[in-house]
Amino acid sequence: MRFIEIAEFGGPEVLVVREASAPVPGTGEVLVEVAAADVLWVETRIRQGNGAPYFPVQPPYRPGVGVAGTVSAAGDGVDPAWLGRRVISRTGEHGGYTDRALVPAAGLIPVPDGVDLRDAAALLHDGVTALTLADIVRIEPGDRVLVTAAGGGLGVLLVQLAHAAGARVVAAGRGAAKLERVRQQGADAVVDYSTPDWIDRVRAAVGGLDVVFDGAGGAYGRAALDLVAPGGRFSAHGTPSGEFAAVDPDDAKTRGIIATGIAEVQLSPEQFQGYAARALAEAAAGRLRPLIGQTYPLERAPEAHAAIETRAAVGKTLLVV
Repeated sequence: MRFIEIAEFGGPEVLVVREASAPVPGTGEVLVEVAAADVLWVETRIRQGNGAPYFPVQPPYRPGVGVAGTVSAAGDGVDPAWLGRRVISRTGEHGGYTDRALVPAAGLIPVPDGVDLRDAAALLHDGVTALTLADIVRIEPGDRVLVTAAGGGLGVLLVQLAHAAGARVVAAGRGAAKLERVRQQGADAVVDYSTPDWIDRVRAAVGGLDVVFDGAGGAYGRAALDLVAPGGRFSAHGTPSGEFAAVDPDDAKTRGIIATGIAEVQLSPEQFQGYAARALAEAAAGRLRPLIGQTYPLERAPEAHAAIETRAAVGKTLLVV
């Protein structure tokens, strides 16, 4: 088998291909022939050595958190009906940047017919997070919704969900080409927040805001918070700018704003599997469509990380086998 290993913290170049014998499933485990591996922005931070305190990983380690593929072998105690089935699964400490993944059978989520394995991989985490956030915030018809970091895999799905709920959606991201792709996902207006007047452009588009899905964090989130109307909702769940957007609890209380953060999307294994199955069902029904902007073979994992770090990536980034 081939997999990616990180022997030391550093730039994308520390992602190195290794080879080993294919693992043999133990009791309760299966082997998945990987078709696509999920790549998350937070993994680039961990690789740099900036994962603490939430991700206290130490090298050497195998990066990657989830895969989509086909079950090729099963250990004792596993229902043989899983053999040959298309699945998605989180990979835990074994890592997901690999062509064969050893995972617990209890965590398998079957992929419905008609859903491509690449789309399934793209929904494994972003689909779960998007549906969880939508349930927490509860978008209402007519809500004025801002999605920051709208050009990422999660942001695109939030734009779709807000649009489907009947909201007026403003998508904020960086770069005209990226924002045009986002507009096609259902955004009523797009705003480039690399321009100094981006908040004025949001205000001009919809006035105040009822909901903010802040996937950017930092100064972007804090600026957006000022536009939230009394009784609005603000989700601070992203840190690409370096930190979560800070919300003054006293100010939020005075304005009647319900503020939530990353803690609200920490799910139990059972909750995660339920949301993952729901995301796949929504995709099968054509109601949720991941935007896969770029794919890379396993050996080009450094390029995948570099594309995410330099903000060149659009939508979801995958490693494909």
